Amino acid sequence: MFKCLCGASIILTVRWRLPLFLKRINPQQRNLTTHPLIEHFETYLPFNEEEKKLVEARASLRKIKRRQLILQEGFACKHYAFVVNGCFRMYGVDDKGTEHNLQFAAENEWIADIGSFHSGKPSQLFIEAVEPSVILQIEKKDLYFLYLSIPKLDRIFKVIIENKYVDLQNRVLQNISSTAQQRYLSFLEQYPTLSLRLPNAQIASYLGITPEFLSKIRKDLSER
Repeated sequence: MFKCLCGASIILTVRWRLPLFLKRINPQQRNLTTHPLIEHFETYLPFNEEEKKLVEARASLRKIKRRQLILQEGFACKHYAFVVNGCFRMYGVDDKGTEHNLQFAAENEWIADIGSFHSGKPSQLFIEAVEPSVILQIEKKDLYFLYLSIPKLDRIFKVIIENKYVDLQNRVLQNISSTAQQRYLSFLEQYPTLSLRLPNAQIASYLGITPEFLSKIRKDLSER
């Protein structure tokens, strides 16, 4: 069951499947393209050269087209995806075919269905590229290998997941106690660069309002 953040449980009835066409990047570009991932990890703890090479060897580079799915409902999530360039959204679909955006991820952010990734159970969610994107994917077996080989990486991912959990908690509380305008201001704080990159409909879906109401909120804020 796909659970909306407002608390309502909605059964997913989407039955179609789209193939995943993941284009490999030339291996010669690996060091250049994995550099943002190493930099990201080093914002937490420093890595030596051997540790950097281990990460580079276990991360797979992919180019993703706009509107291409890297996760589909009904399939297990097999990768953590780190966004090098571009933007993704994670969403569920209710029994009326309405999409509900749960998360966005742009440069230097992670996106995955964590529950499906660790349990191996089919996901109830979709992850779609909003823009042409480049990602680094790490499979479960490779992630566990890196945890054993680089113990500090286990600690880093714990912090990353804890931060995501705090974000989710705050969003649930906002849906209970905040106005739509307050939720929009919180969205701007969490995703400061995305308001100009995402269509109104995608932001409105995340906020749980209509695009028309979002336009009104923006107008009201601009007139202050």
